[in-house]
Parts: sequence; C-alpha cells; structure tokens
Amino acid sequence: MSTLTVWLRTFQLAGKSLWMHPLRSSLTVLGIFIGVSSVIWLLAIGEGIGRAAQEQIASLGAQNIMVRTVKPSGDEFQDSGYGLTRKDYVRLLATVPTLEKVIPIRITTAEFRNHTRVLEGRLVGSTPDYAIVTRLRLDRGRFISDADIEHERNYCVIAAETAQRLFPFGEPVGRQIMINEEFYTVVGVMKPRAPSAGIGGSLAAEEFDRDVYIPITAMWRRIGDMNVVIKPGQFQRDIYEISQLTLRVVDRDSVLPTADVIRSTIEVAHDLPDFAVTVPLELLEQARTTQIMFILFLGLIAAISLVVGGIGIMNIMLATVIERTREVGIRRALGAKKRDITRQFLTESVVLSVTGGALGVLGGLFCGPLTLLARKGFERFLPNQWEVLPALIKTVEPSLIPWSIPLAFTISVLVGIIFGVYPAARAASLDPIEALRHE
Repeated sequence: MSTLTVWLRTFQLAGKSLWMHPLRSSLTVLGIFIGVSSVIWLLAIGEGIGRAAQEQIASLGAQNIMVRTVKPSGDEFQDSGYGLTRKDYVRLLATVPTLEKVIPIRITTAEFRNHTRVLEGRLVGSTPDYAIVTRLRLDRGRFISDADIEHERNYCVIAAETAQRLFPFGEPVGRQIMINEEFYTVVGVMKPRAPSAGIGGSLAAEEFDRDVYIPITAMWRRIGDMNVVIKPGQFQRDIYEISQLTLRVVDRDSVLPTADVIRSTIEVAHDLPDFAVTVPLELLEQARTTQIMFILFLGLIAAISLVVGGIGIMNIMLATVIERTREVGIRRALGAKKRDITRQFLTESVVLSVTGGALGVLGGLFCGPLTLLARKGFERFLPNQWEVLPALIKTVEPSLIPWSIPLAFTISVLVGIIFGVYPAARAASLDPIEALRHE
C-alpha cells in the first residue's frame, strides 16, 4: 500500500470518527475559529488605529516644526504679556538658515455678525501659507494674499459653517461681516474641514468649522494683542502677540537639529516657560514604535485564545482515547503498529485545527464590513453613547495585514499538532491486552 493511500485512508477515518460526535467536534472547531479570527481582527484593528494616528501626525508635515504659546502659571505675566512675540518671528527668520518658511499664526475667539445673524468662533490671523500647512481647501473666491498682508487690508476668508450660518440665502463673497466693531469684506469661502484630533499633550484638537481668516498684519494693527473673555462669572484677560509659529525646514534630515536651535534661540529671550516646541517627525517615529508595540500586544492577546482552542482539542482527544480504548486494542491485535495509532489520532486533531483555521481566515476577511455594520448599529441604537465617542473610534477603518492571515492559519495548524501529540502518544502506548478488556 502506497504512502499516499495510507494518508488518504487515515484522513477518511479521521473524518468519520469526528462526524460521530458532531456537536463536540463543532465546539472544538469553534474555539480554533475564534482564535484565528481574533488574531486577524485584532491585528487589523491595531493597524487601522496606528495608521490613522500616523496620518494625523503626518498631516502636520514631517518637515514642519510647531512652536506654540503656552500660558505659564503665576501672575507675573498679567501686565507684560507672555508667549511668542513678533521679535521671535523676526529673529528666527534672520538667524536660522535651515528654515524655508516661518508662518506666524494668532488665534482668538471673536463674535462675527451679519446684520441680525451672530456667530461666535475662532478668528485666525495668518499668512497665505496657513491654508497649505493646515490642508484647507478653497470652495470659492480666494484665500489671503501677500498683498493683503502688506497693505493690512480688511479682508477675510470664512469657513463653510460660518458661511452657512451668516449667509444662509446668499453668496458671501463680496459681502461684509462685522468683527470687533469693524467691517471685513469676504473674499473667499473654504470647503468643510474635519477637525484634527489632539495628539497627546503636544497639540490640542482643532475645530475649523467656525473659523474666519484675516491677514495677521490686520489683526495686529486693528485687534491688538489683548484677548478678553467675559462670561457669566468669568473674566479673563490674556496678552500675547503670536499663538503659534509653524516653521518649514529645507529638508527632513535637518528637522531635529533645527528644532534644537529654535529652542535655544527662543529660550534666550524668554524668562518664563511660555512656549512649547512640537516636532511632528519625532511624534511620527514615536507613533510607529507605539504601533508596533500595540500590534504585538493585541497579537499576544489573540494568541491566548488560540492556546485555549488548543486546550479544547487536547481535551476532546483525551476523551476520544478513553472512549475508543477497545478500538485501539482491536487494531493493535490485527497488526496495527504504534505509529499507525499515533498517526490516526494526530490526524484527527489536525483536521479539527485546519477546519477551524480555514473558517477563522474566512471570518477574518469580513473584519471591515462587520466593523462598519457594528458601527452603524451602535450609532442607530445607542445615539447618546455614540456622540461621546472619540472621533478616531468613529472613523477608523480596520486594515488587514497580509501576513496575519498565513500566520494565524499556521499557528492554528501548529496548535493542532502540539496539543494532539500527547493524546496520540497516550493512545499508542495503550497495552493491547488491557485495551481489549476495556468496557
């Protein structure tokens, strides 16, 4: 009898033996199925979350450096102000040769008015490059120009929601809105922009829907450096000239050395810890390291479920050995060798693991559609809980890792072999005489 014929008959006998106990076999296959699916699903979710985080950081620009004004503790700055100054802006431009662009930004809250329609939002003073670094897209009209900066013009560009709220029935471009008792002519409208998520303690989340953009020179001249917030039971006054400087470095290799130069240059002129330097390139490298650790951790958790499935295989095979002790005795009496008995029981455990692994791979391939279905169901039946979820959870898409599929399937087969060896060896070691006497 050829080796191929022996293996074919072995698999046939394995299938028949397992089919005699369909419920028990199905539950064992289910354990492997859950383990393999878990490996693929968790790795895909981890990859999706990690990729979303990296894209969020990468959107800041790998060649960019952000220097932000930070409000220090204490009262010594109340009258003199704090944070980045116009002198810092000029000094960096003049002394750091590796800088390609320096974009000053000043952000404050303001009230925007069009006759009886009033909206509170962010007033952003900046330069034409601001739209590029924040990836804002123009819907109609134009953005702030260099000429607007030079002549300190009362021109503004408004965000999509601002346009809808202040001009619900007409074309905003060419019309005027009032900001701090002065009129500004609308020269452009931006397309809707999704909010940016906060990145740890490095950058706060930003909402762009209610923004109004004006030339920063006009903001310095007409609005000044003082920001006063008056609300019921609250009075807050802050004096600062620049909210943030976004600096673009000439090449990626110069980013980290330039960041050190920028820190030391600003520190010389500042007595208070009133600024912070954020380097997206550093954050990106940290995010990649964190993603790898996160994926390994999720993979370890999923691997535990595969081990649990393997224990289930061992359990059912040990029970099978006890039930089929007399059968083993008869086969040994008819001339079957120990290796034949070992091969038979080991094949049955492998059949269970391969079947569960194959079904688990199919289940893993449906990770994306099922996640989308679960998300829609959560949004529909639990709307209040859905609203409070972070934006990343609402939008992240699982990303299947190609190597996770063969890895999960291979592990499932190895689990079947490893956890099937002991029951198979135990069956093969039965004494034929004692096995025939077994009732």
